[in-house]
Amino acid sequence: MAKQRFLAVYIGTPPEPGDGRDMPDQATIGRGMAAWQAWMEKHADIITDAGGPLGKTKRIGPEGGSDASNKLTGYVIFEAESHEAAAALFDGHPHFSIFPGDGVEVMPVMPMPGS
Repeated sequence: MAKQRFLAVYIGTPPEPGDGRDMPDQATIGRGMAAWQAWMEKHADIITDAGGPLGKTKRIGPEGGSDASNKLTGYVIFEAESHEAAAALFDGHPHFSIFPGDGVEVMPVMPMPGS
């Protein structure tokens, strides 16, 4: 079976004052980044774009552009045999097992119509 490309987006809600959540301390950040790098290395043979963290958002529409907010924090593009196999790669991922991420959303990258 041919592998299909998938996009995974990391979802997170930043802590806000008084919500009972804190940003991780430096030790947790270091442990999390080491675990993240280990995950990337383990799956290096299927990663086609290592992606990275995402910055501030501009939303563009018919009326023009403006600052916007969403919960997207990063992305990676990779290959897998199926949607289920793609999703399973993120079981216990450091994004939510170490960092305060909300989750990971995985979707297939579809071929362009007419191509």
